[in-house]
Amino acid sequence: MLTVFIVTSGTFFLVRLLPGNPVDTYIQTQIAQTGISYEAAAAQAKNLFSLDPNAPLIQQYLTYMGNLLHGDFGNSALSPGTTVASVIKTYLPWTLFSVGVATVIAFIIGIAAGMTMAYRRETWLDHLLTSIGALLHAIPNYILAILIVVFLGVKLQWFNLTEARGSYTPGVHPSFSLAFLNDIFYHATLPILAYTLTTVGSWALVMKSSTVETLGEDYVTVARARGLSDSRIRNGYVGRNAVLPLFSQLAVSLGFVVGGSIFVEKIFGYQGIGFSLFNAVNGRDYAVLQGIFLVVTISVVAANLLADILYSRLDPRIRVQGKG
Repeated sequence: MLTVFIVTSGTFFLVRLLPGNPVDTYIQTQIAQTGISYEAAAAQAKNLFSLDPNAPLIQQYLTYMGNLLHGDFGNSALSPGTTVASVIKTYLPWTLFSVGVATVIAFIIGIAAGMTMAYRRETWLDHLLTSIGALLHAIPNYILAILIVVFLGVKLQWFNLTEARGSYTPGVHPSFSLAFLNDIFYHATLPILAYTLTTVGSWALVMKSSTVETLGEDYVTVARARGLSDSRIRNGYVGRNAVLPLFSQLAVSLGFVVGGSIFVEKIFGYQGIGFSLFNAVNGRDYAVLQGIFLVVTISVVAANLLADILYSRLDPRIRVQGKG
């Protein structure tokens, strides 16, 4: 809770260092269009955005924190009358879907590739996969997204980039029908591909290192001495234990879904929470910025807690040490 409080407070003050102010813009627009006084326009802004632009900063902060305790994130400045909670509710599921699917795919491929590299150490296959994994790990996700657009969208024309923009095709009614599921997968294909390529290299390299370390453990040597088959040792002893450290990292990585989605979603026009955050930064939408960062903070803290619990459940050695 202390972490959430510190990040929430820091975000409140930091976003106000951004140049420009959407509330002042709204006030000046109302004065120019309707001819009302500044005081009247400021009163409208206060009611609309739940923010008094003339109040001292510390008073705005206390009001904001008080509203948070009642579950009120405020209203969006870019979409007057729209609550921040509804913005997050609208956009967050699409990011969770695309990043979640990509994370699972990259995790599975990374485990398989990592074990292959460990068992084929110092071979041409090991050198090839290690080089590919290191290269993918080093390239930023937005660079990969741009390359995907250039090659798959422009050069090969496998995807119509205009039709693929958005979370789903306008006019299509959301439902659990096969047609709608195909539509959302079509729109999410390029973001999923970008996320997968960005993370699969790191999963493979970490799995390789963990597998090599596990192969040197005494219980693996004992299993070989007992005459167990290579497949049983690989799956029941090596793979099962080597993958444990990755599960804790998997939970934490899911907590950073927004941080990795901002530029990717903007490049592909995929309307997830990262897309909304990008627009909020450009529009100086304080309330949306604060709301999204709060959700990210809670997600990261919850993911770390889940990782600790998950690791202690999966690794009996942790439970034994805890009891000792």
